[in-house]
Amino acid sequence: MPLSGDLTRWANQGVLLLNATLTVEAHKAGSHQNRGWEQFTDSVIRILAEKKENLVFILWGSYAQQKGKYIDPNKHLILKAPHPSPLSSYRGFFGCKHFSLTNNFLQSKGIEPIDW
Repeated sequence: MPLSGDLTRWANQGVLLLNATLTVEAHKAGSHQNRGWEQFTDSVIRILAEKKENLVFILWGSYAQQKGKYIDPNKHLILKAPHPSPLSSYRGFFGCKHFSLTNNFLQSKGIEPIDW
């Protein structure tokens, strides 16, 4: 695991990390909601889900899980869990095994697994 927090290695393997709202004021969760970011990120999700196959969508938190309506579960794997924030991580995030489930799915489709 990199000590720097740099996730470029994930990006180079095809991992896209995407929050529904791309910016936020420090220490004010949701402070930039309803400013247009959601339209952009919803479009990204819709386009990827329509144009690609065998993607894994990991939806953490109830807000992210609402985005599942744009994803065809017959074409993609959709994994859901509580948000990994300190306030909710113990309500099902820990132990959800999303990283191993992702790799199992990818391998079942003949796709190289992610080196998490």
